[in-house]
Amino acid sequence: MSKNSKVLNLKDKISGNEVDLSLCNLTEVPVKELALLPKATVVDLSCNNITSLPPEFCSLTHLVKVDLSKNQLTCLPDDLGNLVSLQHLDLYNNKLTALPISFSQLRSLKWLDLKDNPLEPGLAKAAGDCLDEKQCKQCASKVLEHMRAIQDEVDRAREKRLLREKELEKKREAKQREREAREKEARKREKAEEKEKRRKEYKAQMAALAAQEQQQKKKSEDKKKKNGQATADKVVVESAPKPRRSLVGLVFKLLLLLLLGLVGVAAACQLADLQKEAMCVPIRAAMNDGLSWAKKQEDVIRQLVQNLSSVPTRISSLDSMSCTVTSTRSWFGFHCMTWSTGYISEISGCPVCAALECRGREPPVLLGVLVLGPFIYARGPQLQPRMDMVNTPQEPVKL
Repeated sequence: MSKNSKVLNLKDKISGNEVDLSLCNLTEVPVKELALLPKATVVDLSCNNITSLPPEFCSLTHLVKVDLSKNQLTCLPDDLGNLVSLQHLDLYNNKLTALPISFSQLRSLKWLDLKDNPLEPGLAKAAGDCLDEKQCKQCASKVLEHMRAIQDEVDRAREKRLLREKELEKKREAKQREREAREKEARKREKAEEKEKRRKEYKAQMAALAAQEQQQKKKSEDKKKKNGQATADKVVVESAPKPRRSLVGLVFKLLLLLLLGLVGVAAACQLADLQKEAMCVPIRAAMNDGLSWAKKQEDVIRQLVQNLSSVPTRISSLDSMSCTVTSTRSWFGFHCMTWSTGYISEISGCPVCAALECRGREPPVLLGVLVLGPFIYARGPQLQPRMDMVNTPQEPVKL
C-alpha cells in the first residue's frame, strides 16, 4: 500500500478531532501521518501490537488524549514530557516497568491508567488501582508527584555528580598545578645547578689562566733578572775602557789647547812691540830652531827625490834577477815586504823600500816606494794604507 493510500485510509478513520486506529494490528505508530493532522487531538491506538513509541512521537505536541491500552509497550520515549498538551493517557495492560524522568513535565495530565503493568513497587504504589474515574485522576496526580520526586532526586544526584566531577576536576587541576610547580621547581633547580657548574668551570678557568699568567710573569721576571745580570756584567766589562777613552780624550783636548796656546803665544811674540820682551826671547829662539830643522828636512827630501829618480835606471840593469820575497825590519819594528830583491837604500838613516813586480825574465816593474822615518810614524791599523800600497799591485809611481 502506498503512502497516499495510507493517508486516505487514515482520513477515513477520523471523526471530528478523533482518530480511531484501534484493532488495526499496528506494530508501530504512524507518526508522520498523524503529524499531518494537527486538528486530530485524540488518538486511539488500543488493541494493537505496538512494542515501542518512536522518538518522533514526542513531537506531536497537539495531542490531548492518547489511548495505548492493550499493547506490548515495554518502555516510553525519554522525551515524553514534550507533550505539554496531553491531559488523558491510557497505558492499561502493557509491559511497562518504569516511566521516563521527563514524565514529570506533563503538567497538563489529569487522567492516567497504569493497571496491569509490571511496575516497580514505588511507581505501582503511587499509581494505585485505577478502578474508576476518580482513582485514575488520583493516579495522574500521584504519579506526577512521584515522578517529580524522582526528578528532584535525579537532579540532586546529577548535581552531586556534577559537584563530584567539579571536585575531581579541581583535584585534577590542583594535582596538575602541583605537578607543574614541581616540574618548574625541578627545572629551576636544574638551571641553578647548571649555572653553578658553569660558574665553577669559569672560576677554574680563570684560576688556571691566572696561574699561567703568574707563571709566565715569574719566568719573564727570572729572564729579565738573568738578562739584567748579564747586561750588568757586560756593562761592567765594557765600562772598564771608558775611563781610558775619557782620559785619552781629555789629554788630547789638553794638548790641543796647549798647542793653540803655543801658536797664539808664538804669533804674539812676532809682533814688533813684543819681540824684545824677556818672555818672547826663548820662544823666538825655539821657533828659529824649528825652522832650521824644517829646512834640513827639506834638503833631505830633495836628496831622496834625487836618489829615487835614479832607481829605474838601476832597476833596468837587473834584467837577470829572480823573483824572491824579502823582508827588511826597520829600526822601529816595521817589516818591509817586496816581491824581488828590490832596491833598498837608506837616506839620512831612513830605510827606503821599493815594491817591484817580477814578470818572468822581463825587467821588474816598480810599483811604489815607501819611505819610513820619524816623519811618517804610525802603528796598528793605521799602517794598513802603507801595507796596501806595498802588498797590492799599483800603477807605476812617477817620481
